[in-house]
Amino acid sequence: MSPLPNRSELSKHWDLDSNIVFLNHGSFGACPQAILDFQTQLRQKLERDPVKFMETETRELWSEALIILSDFIGAEAEGMAFVTNATSGVNTVLKSLDLQPDDEIIVPDHSYQACWNSVDFVTEKTGAKTVVVPLPFPIESNQQIIDTILSYTTSNTRLALIDTVTSPTGLLMPFEALTNVLQSCGIDVLLDAAHGPGIVPLNIEELKPAYATGNAHKWLCTPKGSAFLYVREDRREQIRPLCISHGASVPGTINEKFRFEFDWPGTQDVTPWLCIPKAIEYVGSMLDGGWPAIMKQNSQLAITGRKLLLEVVGTPSPSPDSMIVGLAAVLLPGRGTLTASALEPDPLHTRLYEKYKIQVPVFGWPHHDRRYLRIASYLYNSIEEYEYLAEVLKKEIRTKRGYGLH
Repeated sequence: MSPLPNRSELSKHWDLDSNIVFLNHGSFGACPQAILDFQTQLRQKLERDPVKFMETETRELWSEALIILSDFIGAEAEGMAFVTNATSGVNTVLKSLDLQPDDEIIVPDHSYQACWNSVDFVTEKTGAKTVVVPLPFPIESNQQIIDTILSYTTSNTRLALIDTVTSPTGLLMPFEALTNVLQSCGIDVLLDAAHGPGIVPLNIEELKPAYATGNAHKWLCTPKGSAFLYVREDRREQIRPLCISHGASVPGTINEKFRFEFDWPGTQDVTPWLCIPKAIEYVGSMLDGGWPAIMKQNSQLAITGRKLLLEVVGTPSPSPDSMIVGLAAVLLPGRGTLTASALEPDPLHTRLYEKYKIQVPVFGWPHHDRRYLRIASYLYNSIEEYEYLAEVLKKEIRTKRGYGLH
């Protein structure tokens, strides 16, 4: 086999293991060293005088971070709150809803399983109904997605969980069109933008979903545990944080109560959120053209990488190139054996990592009875890394070692 390929010139900003071909930015992101250094400075400042930092200095930094992130995604700052991850944001909304036995929540079958589980939890508890929408894969067009989802709506549909970019299948969903048409029918949209900020342009205020949540630690490259929850003004009063704390007894307007409750759930490490402004500025300066250029480059690299893999695995293209941003999945040949749990690694994933030092997710998606390999593309990646992965897959298929590739 060829030696491990080099990363891009911009990889100097990250402290990624040089002995690994890292093609999985989509799972947890990767934080540049300069941002980690900044976080360390904040933590050191905190520990020099914890009371002063938490009670006084954090307020200004917190407000600045919230405003800058709100501006970045085009959201009203008064409706924004920080949460640790998008799954927590989804749970916060779902557990605040007053669901009735006849209510229905729509979940496309490309949704992130953790959020799907959250929907099942609240519908089972309240007697409401989870309506799973089977979307085709491969898929031909955005209109096919829109028409399929609309065909599952009824007069009882209360909420639709809609992704910006699907996690298991790496598809850019027509989330703007879906939000507009669903909400025009009186159906609230909970926008799961876990893969949102930094991978696709967002304008929450223009789109006006009832709810939106997304991660900063993925495509904005902030430290782990930094995400947001947006709640539209007419839905703000009913949404309460998962942890009820001091803010619950503080008097104020609806917006003030929303702020009090979400800003102080208890003692926590606030530094991941406080790093958001620095990350937006620092990563955004890596390319001329800023974040639009970054999103475009990541998308082009993912499209090119997917093409290389499709030529090797011989399965149909899962979608048009227009539905690919920084993530792309390919169907693996053969059915293989689906692992019993999402936490149990696929045998091919294990072999790619242990034998060839490639960190890339391979997983079975039981809802489709197929296995996928999903690549991610970021500024530190190079086309040579995807060529190397394609070379390895070609060898594994040719030698018929198993791993469900036949």
